Amino acid sequence: MWSVRIKAILVNCLMVLPSVCQMVDNSNNDEDLQQRDYSNEQVYRIYSDNTTELLNDIIFPIVEKTNYDIWLRNSKFIDIQLFKDDMINIIDSQVGKKLNYEIFVEDINQKIEETMPSKKINNHDDDEQINFNIDDENISEMLGDVFFNEYRNLNTIEIWLKLLQETFPDFVKVEEIGKTSQGHSLNVIHISAHNYIDNPDKKTIVITGGLHAREWISISTACYTMYELLLNYGKDKKATKYLDSLDFIFVPVFNPDGYDYSWTTDRLWRKNRQNTSIETCPGIDIDRSFGFQWVKSHEYPCSESYNGEAPFEAQEAQYWDIYLREIKKDYKIFGYLDLHSYSEEILYPYGYSCDALPRDIENLLELAFGLAKAIRLTTRKNYDVIAACKDSGSDLTPGIGGGTALDYMYHNRARWALQLKLRDSGNHGFLLPSKYIKPVGRETYASLMYFCGFILNPEM
Repeated sequence: MWSVRIKAILVNCLMVLPSVCQMVDNSNNDEDLQQRDYSNEQVYRIYSDNTTELLNDIIFPIVEKTNYDIWLRNSKFIDIQLFKDDMINIIDSQVGKKLNYEIFVEDINQKIEETMPSKKINNHDDDEQINFNIDDENISEMLGDVFFNEYRNLNTIEIWLKLLQETFPDFVKVEEIGKTSQGHSLNVIHISAHNYIDNPDKKTIVITGGLHAREWISISTACYTMYELLLNYGKDKKATKYLDSLDFIFVPVFNPDGYDYSWTTDRLWRKNRQNTSIETCPGIDIDRSFGFQWVKSHEYPCSESYNGEAPFEAQEAQYWDIYLREIKKDYKIFGYLDLHSYSEEILYPYGYSCDALPRDIENLLELAFGLAKAIRLTTRKNYDVIAACKDSGSDLTPGIGGGTALDYMYHNRARWALQLKLRDSGNHGFLLPSKYIKPVGRETYASLMYFCGFILNPEM
């Protein structure tokens, strides 16, 4: 069992001194960088019936490649982060024409602050912190309610996962499947009843979060659904049945280097942090690095969506592919749920092309709409169900939707695969305030319960 002192570390992280677990890891060679300031930038929602023409003919001729970041793109509008001066120049270039736009995020710095943990420090000395009365009830509270009051950094999440394994030793196993370029562990969490007895006939559901570093809500939500599944075992009939009948594999922080960097240096960082051909432009978009329908894009290494020079160049994608090959005899993956943000959508394959028809499309749509209904009944949120190619824009620009985890898992590994683009559809974008962690967690857990029932349906 863990010592009282080790458990006290989590107390300090969550309840007493949050800054204890927010120390910068100086081993990543980024100590000379400062937190990025976004005072001169805003996010604009620009409407157009042809977003490809909007980008190529109006925005790109004016804006330098390194001076924009597309947050969201579909067939109706784009959300794009620009310097204010660049937006003025874009507007001036359209004299005599009406540019239909609105400011989506006016004060990026303020929105970032709303996602950060409280800086309030309780008045406890070191002895009082260490001697905190850590009994089972307190640990349960820390694992659940307290932990999900705020977003948590990588160090705190890793401590939480170890304590989760300690608290539920018969159900949880944390396994490292590789080391990232900056030395962080890429951890897979197995959740299974009955001491993880290998049973090749047992169906498995895989849930991933955090492929993109700035999508913090996807990481908190993966952790929330994991915890709820464990907490409800033996209390809720459905949860008990599903955990008895299924194995679960969670990867809550698929991009640990990028996630850590989003806390220490740039809240809106997207890619991983491995080196590229340009020393000053590290990082590969993990969710465009998988080997199914990967196409080398025109993007250069400084781009937020740079997909590398070859499939599986992103180390995390490569580790995941190797791991799945190693376990394929022991785990039959029937379900895959990839958590992202933002837009409140449920995406079904394929992302690389709208001309590619998914197998068993009727049942796949039934599953997707079932998840949407489960969410609606839980929090009254309406998630749209659309093809991933429509979301990625690949129906407008061929090739840009290839290499995704969704397509790779659906084509190679999982019978059913969906991507959940979590909240918000308002004006928060990637910077969803922490007060929404629990509501998003509840609705996603409800969708997972539906997914489990769907997979266990003997007619499926």
